[in-house]
Amino acid sequence: MSNSSNRWSLVIHGGAGAIARSQTRPETDAGLRAALNAALDAGSAILAGGGASLDAVEAAVRVLEDDPHFNAGRGSALTYEGKSELDAAIMNGADLRAGSVAGATATRNPVTLARAVMEQSAHVLLGGEGADAFSAEHGLEQAGAEWFATPERRRQLDELLANGGKFDVDMKYGTVGAVALDQAGHIAAATSTGGVTGKRWGRIGDSPLIGAGTYADDRGAAVSCTGAGEFFIRESVAFQINARVRFLGESLQAAADEVMSEIKALGGTGGVIVTDASGNTAWSFTTASLYRGRANAAGDRTVALYDDED
Repeated sequence: MSNSSNRWSLVIHGGAGAIARSQTRPETDAGLRAALNAALDAGSAILAGGGASLDAVEAAVRVLEDDPHFNAGRGSALTYEGKSELDAAIMNGADLRAGSVAGATATRNPVTLARAVMEQSAHVLLGGEGADAFSAEHGLEQAGAEWFATPERRRQLDELLANGGKFDVDMKYGTVGAVALDQAGHIAAATSTGGVTGKRWGRIGDSPLIGAGTYADDRGAAVSCTGAGEFFIRESVAFQINARVRFLGESLQAAADEVMSEIKALGGTGGVIVTDASGNTAWSFTTASLYRGRANAAGDRTVALYDDED
């Protein structure tokens, strides 16, 4: 699909959760907004220069993975045992190629590992020790446990364990993601997460599952999700939004709102960001906050955190 007007779009998120404005310290608010702006800058520079949407979503997500304000890469939530188990996915809407990893422990930028799986293996999803071995064999930048496990995440785990050890069902600390349209008319999506605080037994959420937390198809939509992963898996949220756009002709907003209403009816919470090959964008969330931003070729730019900012 051509895009002769040279339009491009980028939407990012840093997680949806139960944190309201009144619960956020001013310095945290400022740090979140600065990081979201930096991620928009990284992705927008690629798109404005005629680069690929796949490159843009990877670049934007890498910025958020490196920032400890978010639950991805550095600053990921810790398991019950105090370890970091990282999940990520990336998908190219032009040809439906996809790559993802679950339970990776040693790659500084899991989204880049997911892309390597897509481009340098015959597989879509690698997990655990295999994902780590693949990363090392392909020369990706490695990082130790001390890089991922920040003092704040250890404090959160200690607090959870002191209160009985049930995992963080409120999903207060969120996944990151990006969706983009490039000047060639192609869309892509990427998502990265540390999961939920106190997770056990190798738990895997929706983020690395193609069709659940991440999906992109030029004929429909690019979607990245955040929230209560078990519910997003059951609803195949990312693919369902794409399918409603592609097959029913629904607008991005209508499709996203309808699927998120189904998540809410099941008892889940979270949010989604969406774009399509015409440059339309949307987000929808059922929580007090969705850390989010968007930018496009027309110069429009938004960064917001709370549900009262749109």
